[in-house]
Amino acid sequence: MSLTDWFNKRKQEQKQALRENEINIDDSIGKLWSLCYNCNSQLPKKDLEHNLMVCPNCDYHFRISARERIKLVIDEGTFEEKFANIKGVDPLDFVDTKPYYKRQEEAHTKTGLDEAVIVGVGNIDGQRVAVAVMDFEYMGGSMGSVVGEKVTRIMELALQEKIPMIAFTASGGARMQESALSLMQMAKTSCAVARLNEAKILYITVLCEPTFGGVTASFGTLGDIMIAEKGARIGFAGRRVIEQTIKQKLPADFQTAEYLLKYGQIDFIVERKEMKEKLSKLISMHTKK
Repeated sequence: MSLTDWFNKRKQEQKQALRENEINIDDSIGKLWSLCYNCNSQLPKKDLEHNLMVCPNCDYHFRISARERIKLVIDEGTFEEKFANIKGVDPLDFVDTKPYYKRQEEAHTKTGLDEAVIVGVGNIDGQRVAVAVMDFEYMGGSMGSVVGEKVTRIMELALQEKIPMIAFTASGGARMQESALSLMQMAKTSCAVARLNEAKILYITVLCEPTFGGVTASFGTLGDIMIAEKGARIGFAGRRVIEQTIKQKLPADFQTAEYLLKYGQIDFIVERKEMKEKLSKLISMHTKK
């Protein structure tokens, strides 16, 4: 090896070591810090978690998992998951850029969940309730046949036990990989809500970031009381689709919780740290002693 070759090789090794060091630094930053999507603040992850995943500078509510949300609102040690044995299938052998069953496997690996919703019963300040909590990280919180079935069954359990029902929504809409089967869940869940209404069972919906499509068009907006988390985006079609359809520019705050409250489409905006207390008071007010 010539002296020139030796220097060139050494230079390449130094460059490679520098690149690896930069990657390690980026990974460390990613583990220790989070970027607020609203105000672009760099936030220590521990501080953010201590603040319930809410930005201390602008009050932006980060998305949280279904299990984290259950811990926030349900009394410790009281939650009992129901209908966990209902698993998703691939009824249409659907393939887009990859098979549907492969997407389900990847979503399971990413979240540890078998579907985009967890349902069960538990206590809020000692008051027994049924809950359905959606998780956006599982395939965008999309509603397929299993999500619709689980939500319907937990509503039927609330009806049977005559306990209040609370649904926490976070969804991009119906799951396209199941075609009409996913759309049918809109009617099924809506019918279950109607039965709760006939029996005068309290049904509360909590609309979280984001709630769109078939969930908004069905059980998500049929609550006796409708709550939204601060800053949550809520709608049916996306902003760009609407603007292209009506050929008009929409207001900057369009489809936000604050916009919907202004025009009477929701009842309350509640900050995450106050959610359990608010739900507890509402349940207490509307439940016969």
